[in-house]
Amino acid sequence: MKGVVFDIKRFAVHDGPGIRSSVFTKGCALRCEWCQNPEGLENKINLWYFESRCIQCHKCIDVCPEKALSFGKSGEPHILIDKNKCNNCGDCTQHCPTRALAFDSRLMSVDEVMDELIEDRAFYESSGGGITLTGGDPMFQHQFNLEILKQCRKEKLHTAIETSMFVGNEIFKKFINLVDLFIVDIKTFDSQLHQNFTGFKNSLIKTNFEMIAAENVDILVRIPMIPGFTDTEKNIKDIAAYVHSLKSDIRIELLNFNPLARDKYHLMNQDYKMENDHRVFSEAAMNRFNSIITSVSK
Repeated sequence: MKGVVFDIKRFAVHDGPGIRSSVFTKGCALRCEWCQNPEGLENKINLWYFESRCIQCHKCIDVCPEKALSFGKSGEPHILIDKNKCNNCGDCTQHCPTRALAFDSRLMSVDEVMDELIEDRAFYESSGGGITLTGGDPMFQHQFNLEILKQCRKEKLHTAIETSMFVGNEIFKKFINLVDLFIVDIKTFDSQLHQNFTGFKNSLIKTNFEMIAAENVDILVRIPMIPGFTDTEKNIKDIAAYVHSLKSDIRIELLNFNPLARDKYHLMNQDYKMENDHRVFSEAAMNRFNSIITSVSK
């Protein structure tokens, strides 16, 4: 079985205990306006052009069998890619001397992924680390990621998964016995607000969360602090009350807004809805948000 992987980040320390390898697989059903990994939204391999690396040798245009590459006009990138013609053959990437043209992901088998992950077994074992599946959302390529988790179980590796939980209940249920730590994203308790900013209501997310809360699994809830959306006392309080009504010892972590994703949107020639909002919450503001969670927990 093969899946589309856009990164395997080794020596990761923020997405689970210890030293970890994080596997980023493509595909996500939600369309959050602040998404930090827009390259992971669609489950397909894309060709990217990095103009800052280009030395304008034009070798890529000469070797493209589909004539999918052309010169840009004034004010446009130097090289234009016709997505309708490009078949991802890779000839241009092989001949580009500076890697100005590169694919954003690769098709990998489960065995190929595992070969990379097992290389760092010594670091996992010495630090209490392991493997984290992320994305995108691992639920999008659920069959592929389930097979990776099964292999991790055979190798006795600690497993974590970062997910929005937006997937059918029967699919989500298959992950429970294969995951040691669920790192789940709850953006807002309000279903209509969730639909306004992500494209879908959150009823499916809630039923899946309630499913794992009833199980003996480790859970970390993350709330992204998005200016003008999730950064209200009511939202934080509602989520904390909901989470702790199901299980009082579930950890809740607030993630500060990160505006740096806008560069990725520019590279992909896509609009970034948060383009003009560069606010990062101060330490005092984050402490105030955390105090709301503490007040609910008492």
